[in-house]
Amino acid sequence: QVQLAESGGGLVQAGGSLRLSCAASRTINAMGWYRQAPGKERELVAVMANSGSTNYADSVKGRFTISRDNAKNTVHLQMNSLKPEDTTVYYCYGKEYYSLGPREYWGQGTQVTVSS
Repeated sequence: QVQLAESGGGLVQAGGSLRLSCAASRTINAMGWYRQAPGKERELVAVMANSGSTNYADSVKGRFTISRDNAKNTVHLQMNSLKPEDTTVYYCYGKEYYSLGPREYWGQGTQVTVSS
């Protein structure tokens, strides 16, 4: 099992910035962030493999930047130019690949609120 511990989030005005961080209990293949608004499906925000390859949602490209510190098993999400529609709960995500298939892990979630 892998535990994911999130930090960051909070309240910010539109156009402002926030930084989310997530620490994994050990090294895993991919780490990143998803978000989920009430009544909606959880959606990808950004994910980075330990190779450095990244995948971003179109809605955050150019505004959010994901980074990893593999030595510390941490992933960060720098969120700039925040919009009210970015308001929701953000979940840290981790994925490992085993011979029997992938295994996914989730953090508890952290609230991001962007006021207009």
